Amino acid sequence: MKKKKNLIWVLILLIASVWIIIQHNSKKEPYRNTAGLIFGTVYNITYQSDDSLNTLIKEELDKFDGSLSMFNKKSTVARVNRNEVFDVDSLFAHCFRRSMEISQMSGGDFDITVCPLVNAWGFGFKTKHFPTDSQIQNLRRIVGYQKIKLVGKRIQKADPLMMLDFSAIAKGYGVDVAARVLDKYGVKNYMVDIGGEVVLKGKNPQNKLWRIGINKPIDDSLSVNQEIDRVLYLTDCAIATSGNYRNFYYHNGKKYSHEINPHTGYPAMNEILSATVITKDCMSADGFATAIMVMGLKKTEAFLAKHPDIDAYIIYRDKEGKNKIYYSIGMNKYFKNEQ
Repeated sequence: MKKKKNLIWVLILLIASVWIIIQHNSKKEPYRNTAGLIFGTVYNITYQSDDSLNTLIKEELDKFDGSLSMFNKKSTVARVNRNEVFDVDSLFAHCFRRSMEISQMSGGDFDITVCPLVNAWGFGFKTKHFPTDSQIQNLRRIVGYQKIKLVGKRIQKADPLMMLDFSAIAKGYGVDVAARVLDKYGVKNYMVDIGGEVVLKGKNPQNKLWRIGINKPIDDSLSVNQEIDRVLYLTDCAIATSGNYRNFYYHNGKKYSHEINPHTGYPAMNEILSATVITKDCMSADGFATAIMVMGLKKTEAFLAKHPDIDAYIIYRDKEGKNKIYYSIGMNKYFKNEQ
């Protein structure tokens, strides 16, 4: 009889233990949000976690800002542009190396040494003025990714007048930096957004794929118009968009966009209105989106065929002035909600 009672108690304890484990595992962690300003834009991060990681995320983004922000006069890139001699930090070094790789892959359509031209056209950190043809040609002599290199931990320039501008890739890298914090602490579901450049993992708070809209390329320097051209259903990837409809101005009735062609020294003038790129990391997506804006449609088609791991959704204007769509084959899997 005693053995039978002991067995009953063992079974009761076992059932209780199983119930406790089931309840613990079925407990849904809350989704949290943190937002703020960095790199001259807004960041917004949603993630599922029992613990708040907001402080840790902010600390990493502050380090990023101190390395690559053109808006921070004490940043590493600002000091490099002033020709100070010092060892660059690991964030700067990683972004520089990846920038060089994207420059090579794109045939120089992406180039972080375009800074003097960006400033000359009034899209950088100096006072806007409209440059003359001779000024543009003079500045082109100090532009070219082949003219600068990282030796050890120090930057070497072919000309001290050369300056770097990571604006076309750093936002994407900042997204990767924040996502890395979440990965480190085992977060399985999150969305990191810095100024429209995004990394997505797992599911959203409704336990569905994350939904990202591609804006119609309507001239809107104040970012008021948010008409959607297409909705994408995404997870475990990075997405970045570059376009000529946000940062631009008119001079003598002609539109000038912030996308500068490193080969000519002038704003990119082709049929592409916006380029949305999906890759594994946001730094690459950001850089390739910028490169595509410079490439033009025909070169972009050849580039994407050569690099099937890069997906892109292109909105362009045809010869009749109508908006058209071109996208890589790999984009098809993002058009349907396959849940």
